[in-house]
Amino acid sequence: MATTIFHIDPISQILMLTIALIFDLLFGEPPETIHPTVIVGGIIERFDRLLRKVETCKKIIGFLLTSTTLILAAYLSFTILETLRSVLGQAGYLIVGGFILKTTFAVKSMELHVNPIMEALEAGEIQAARRALSKIVRRNTEQLDERLCSSATIESIAESTVDGIISPIFYYMLLGVPGAVTFRVINTLDSIVGYKDEEHIELGWFPAKIDTVANYLPARLTGLIMVLTSAILGFDWRNCFKTLLSEHGKTESLNAGWPMSAMAGSLKVQLWKIGSYKLAEEFGLPNRTDIGSAIKVMKVTTIIFITGAFMKLILISFLMRGEI
Repeated sequence: MATTIFHIDPISQILMLTIALIFDLLFGEPPETIHPTVIVGGIIERFDRLLRKVETCKKIIGFLLTSTTLILAAYLSFTILETLRSVLGQAGYLIVGGFILKTTFAVKSMELHVNPIMEALEAGEIQAARRALSKIVRRNTEQLDERLCSSATIESIAESTVDGIISPIFYYMLLGVPGAVTFRVINTLDSIVGYKDEEHIELGWFPAKIDTVANYLPARLTGLIMVLTSAILGFDWRNCFKTLLSEHGKTESLNAGWPMSAMAGSLKVQLWKIGSYKLAEEFGLPNRTDIGSAIKVMKVTTIIFITGAFMKLILISFLMRGEI
């Protein structure tokens, strides 16, 4: 009996995820020269520059780009890990596998990206805050005031809780490291190609759709976990749940509204993207101190999800041994 289609025993899965978390908390992101996501992103960007010049069959080209990239990512990650297992033994396999897994999610780096925004806002340096914010959001930040900068930052934290943490670990639990790697490639494709400008509206159609499908369950699970997180942190969990139910459909994205509405309800703040959506309009826009609270929600939500994952794996381990 195995916990994933790639035949990883539950104890090894626990150890590998633990190693990945240690890598993340101690070292954050590895250098870009050896970061798989950065390397894959660079390759996708080269293909993007080439393919967006093509004037016909862009949807088909986008489908072929996506499917080929995903098949290669799953195959290579599986083959590399199995080769390492035979060469380095179980210990080396777990360490290298843990490193690869770590590159698919980011807890520490989100806080590191957010800190300069908070520090700039605290110092009253709005231009510096806008520049730091522009590194984590797609929207134009040039005209945003302190409260809109805070709103955009909190929205990014909420979304990143899903696609930067929960989703890759979710697919690791189902499909092992190849599942996490494949999800990260899906998300990278969407971030590079999945735009709605004239050059990408057709080319990026399939990458955007498959990213929506991949995040569908994790986004909803994250929103629900945030309700429990709110109760643990002493925030208003009832309002969190109420806002989650009533506001999640207000965003253009089928998925983004779930963690964002839960976050808005938990913190009792309005999240506003000008020209797109307003969540929890009955509350005022957030300030810089609310960003710190959003980080707390992200961290505790992550802890709850990982604790649940470990409990599931421990239960499976006992079942496999016939002890339950």
